Amino acid sequence: MKNIVILISGSGTNMAAIVKAAQRERWADHYGARVAAVISNKAEAKGLQLANAEGIVTEVIDHKAYTSREAFDAALAQLVDRYDRPGQPALVLLAGFMRILTPGFVQRYAGRLVNIHPSLLPAFSGLHTHQRAIDAGCKVAGTTVHLVTAELDHGPILAQAVVPVLPGDTADTLSARVLTQEHLIYPQAVAQWLRKKV
Repeated sequence: MKNIVILISGSGTNMAAIVKAAQRERWADHYGARVAAVISNKAEAKGLQLANAEGIVTEVIDHKAYTSREAFDAALAQLVDRYDRPGQPALVLLAGFMRILTPGFVQRYAGRLVNIHPSLLPAFSGLHTHQRAIDAGCKVAGTTVHLVTAELDHGPILAQAVVPVLPGDTADTLSARVLTQEHLIYPQAVAQWLRKKV
């Protein structure tokens, strides 16, 4: 069984969408994969409650308890590796995980570390993507699922979804429209990745 480990920092809505898709589409039966754990760097992350309600193992590792990014990532890797068995490697999904990972962590899970970003990459990498799209006068915005590389928000694209930028949009209204698409394409991209590995 391939274990999927999801890293979150907040509400966990993308994580919940992935968990629901895994159940609905019977990933365990079709792809030999399951969501094995949800790990957060914040104990108050609401997504942990969602995961617990689904019977998924949850872990918390507070980044503030570590003196460096490298030390935190080393401890995080130890947690992930509990689910990373030889011959059955874990797929590590970033779902609103608000930490920039070190090159060492990224290399450790190269080819199986996936992120979702709220813009049509390569446009608007980094933060405040919705306001930046509005300020630039974009007619469309969207979201991108991509493999993670050492360069922030620049890995190979697995899937994208486009939404219109409407007159009068604010960052919040545009964000809500994009989020509905994130909930669709992230599980689809993960299922497609798993299908290729079967």
